[in-house]
Amino acid sequence: MKDIQVPSGKTGSTKAYHDLRSFLVTLEAEGQLVRIKDEVDPEEIGAAGRASANLKNGPAVLFEKVKGYANPVVTNVHGSWANHALMMGMDKDTPVKEQFLELSRRWDMYPVGPKRVTNAPVNENTVTENINIFDIISLYRINTYDSGCFLSKACIVSADPEDPTSYGKTNLGTYRMQVKGKDKLGIQALPFHDIGIQLSKAEALNKPVPIAICLGCDPITTFMASTPIRYDQSEYDYVGALNNGVPMEITKSATLGLEIPAGCEICIEGYIEPRVRECEGPFGEFPGSYSGARLQAVVKITAISYRANPVFENLYLGIPWSEIDYLMALNTSVPLYKMLKDTFPEVQAVNAMYTHGIGVIVSTKVRFGGFGKAVAMRLLTTPHGMAYNKIIIVVDEYVDPFNLEQVMWAMTTRVDPDKDVSIIKNCPGMPLDPSSNPPGMHNKLIIDATTPKAPEIVSRETELLTPPAGTAKWEEIISQLVKAARK
Repeated sequence: MKDIQVPSGKTGSTKAYHDLRSFLVTLEAEGQLVRIKDEVDPEEIGAAGRASANLKNGPAVLFEKVKGYANPVVTNVHGSWANHALMMGMDKDTPVKEQFLELSRRWDMYPVGPKRVTNAPVNENTVTENINIFDIISLYRINTYDSGCFLSKACIVSADPEDPTSYGKTNLGTYRMQVKGKDKLGIQALPFHDIGIQLSKAEALNKPVPIAICLGCDPITTFMASTPIRYDQSEYDYVGALNNGVPMEITKSATLGLEIPAGCEICIEGYIEPRVRECEGPFGEFPGSYSGARLQAVVKITAISYRANPVFENLYLGIPWSEIDYLMALNTSVPLYKMLKDTFPEVQAVNAMYTHGIGVIVSTKVRFGGFGKAVAMRLLTTPHGMAYNKIIIVVDEYVDPFNLEQVMWAMTTRVDPDKDVSIIKNCPGMPLDPSSNPPGMHNKLIIDATTPKAPEIVSRETELLTPPAGTAKWEEIISQLVKAARK
């Protein structure tokens, strides 16, 4: 880690990171990264990821020496709201709702095109013969009963087989990958994933899918790789937008010429083999349980490029909350909010932070009876919502969906179970959810916790309590007194 670079990018209150190393410098300076200098057994790294996620505002953990390997490992980089705020160049104490609003503002800056660079550090070293992934990457098993070592935080670049030169259709996504040999990987490409669409097109032509697997990217690029957007939209253009207008830097991969994040630590190039499936898993997944073993696609590795002393970044997955829940919280909430807002401008905010959007809370103004249910039905027709959203709670516009105490108040005082709870049977679902039966099919639950409006029968008028006059003044007085008492 001697060659860590200082942060670069736009000046002022916004920092934009072009690689992982510069972000690690910031995390350490802010007390959000700890170093383990003693040599550790690789089997202990998963436990450290779990332990750090158990702490409030847990830090990233950098392992400088991993037994049997030459290069360092870092985990829990996105694993707290403090790190999440720092990723966007905000104060580490920024509340979650403010981070949501700032992401929403930057989302509307799309598109911000990338800057193409040459001589990227990742292309300093390239191996194309006698490839052994274990020589370069300090691999480890994440959960006890995983079937082997997994890449849980890779940013995977792939092109559309029918339109391989299309910039917009080039996909950047995160999909779990099992290490199955020194030059062989398994990949989970589900039908509703963009890479699943590309694999289906390629297999219809009996062609392989060229891919570049990028490890250790800058934090916003990793964030966007797990964000649901339209198939023809560019993740790279969103990275520039979420970096507050600072273009992302991309470069050509060493052998296949795919456009990849220039700042990544490692780039594995290869092909998804057409019409080949092998047993993959079990793997400890984001719903907090093991996935079981399934037939999954196979990747043949043809080259590995890496910068000097490459840092392997991986994340822990387990019973929430763990790093993956922070990584896939607001980047699930904001795009769903934007999709709903397009057709229902009454929607105020969306909290889809629970298990990658399996649970969602929507805050909306209500124009007439049944409006809340209609908003929920729209959510279930979005590309991400169709497969992932299972339990949807709709609340009035004055209820903060990020404040669970307020949401429970709405549930307990607005819901008549006889008319406000709906079950929609036999819908698409997330196969990794153990309640999905059969895997990939769900029954959906809608709870309308909004206040009834005509023509729905309104049997009792409800007059809301408001804070007494002077509440804001007394909040300031009391907070200052508490602050002084704690000095």
